[in-house]
Amino acid sequence: MIRDPETEKEWEVYHSIRSVEDPEIGISLVELGLIYDVKVEGEKAEVTMTYTSLACPAGPQMKQDIENHALRVEGISEVAVHVVWNPKWEPRSMASEEAKMQMGIFD
Repeated sequence: MIRDPETEKEWEVYHSIRSVEDPEIGISLVELGLIYDVKVEGEKAEVTMTYTSLACPAGPQMKQDIENHALRVEGISEVAVHVVWNPKWEPRSMASEEAKMQMGIFD
């Protein structure tokens, strides 16, 4: 994650979306390093993320899953998911050690 959550509510949203997996890879989006930021203001959560590629066929499903999981957090009634391309996803530096092992990436 580019920016760690700062508030308790941001951590709650972060932990809720942690179970969302890339359906093609079968690894958590958080572990893959695809979640860049989680912000909460009032009852609105904003999640900034990217996809593994520009043409990711599972992108819309992942975005919807992030929104659904964020809405499960008590006190969150609105979610905006922003998909960005900068910085470009680089699994060697952004994915967790466990995710890299699952993908067969060894430094």
